[in-house]
Amino acid sequence: MKNIFRKEKKQFSAQHALYLKKLRRNKILVHAVRAAILVAIVGLWELCAQTGIFDPFITSSPSRVAATIADLADAGTLFYHIGITLMETIIGFIVAVAAGYLIAVLLWMNEHIRQIFEPYIVVLNALPKIALGPLIIIWMGTGYTAIIFMTILVSIIVCIMNMLTGFVGVDKTKQLLMRSMGANKFTMLTKLVIPASLPAFMNTLKVAVGLAWIGSIMGEYIVSRAGLGYLIVYGGQVFRLDLVMAATFILCLLAGGMYAICLLYTSDAADDLTRV
Repeated sequence: MKNIFRKEKKQFSAQHALYLKKLRRNKILVHAVRAAILVAIVGLWELCAQTGIFDPFITSSPSRVAATIADLADAGTLFYHIGITLMETIIGFIVAVAAGYLIAVLLWMNEHIRQIFEPYIVVLNALPKIALGPLIIIWMGTGYTAIIFMTILVSIIVCIMNMLTGFVGVDKTKQLLMRSMGANKFTMLTKLVIPASLPAFMNTLKVAVGLAWIGSIMGEYIVSRAGLGYLIVYGGQVFRLDLVMAATFILCLLAGGMYAICLLYTSDAADDLTRV
């Protein structure tokens, strides 16, 4: 009997190892295809610019973008502009996620308040935030505060709606069971609703990353003296399209890196939840 048990365990371990190997192979394949697509796009872009199919003055080219980034680095302004935009985005992201989560909790705690304010939240989400630009300048001035406020304004409504949907979508049967056992609203929130809505929180982080970058760049379009959005606006005004493309490329790298960090965190959290 012991030999049979060991044999089954050994076979299971071998099958599990093959499964893990297949997962690793698929992951490597996905990353390789992604890299190949990126290299192909960049190579085709450079080829078209060098052969005259595209006008490099209008479309720029990877080599000209690289040269522009090197010039910014030599001038000592590259990391200054990156730091400004990164600071505005991270602060806006953290405040929007934290405040959105707290407001969603308060709305879930009181159903009457949720029913009263939910239409207003939907209307605010549909409102073009760029239309509030002049008001934000009057309210907040022309400094970093206005840009951070725009970042929060763009992100917070979606954070509230996503988290509120996650809270409301928790299994009603489990809530009824806890209520029948004498649990109050706070106990249900901490013991059931928050743990069960962890996937909604993970999705909220992913969405908020993109919205935070949109908000910060949008704010820099309206009012800024530094940052990647400022470089894009300035480059467009003086027809330095190499500068526009260079700032856009750096922006893509930063946004992708921030999203990758959130994705790594959410993947670890999902693994912990699965083990539990």
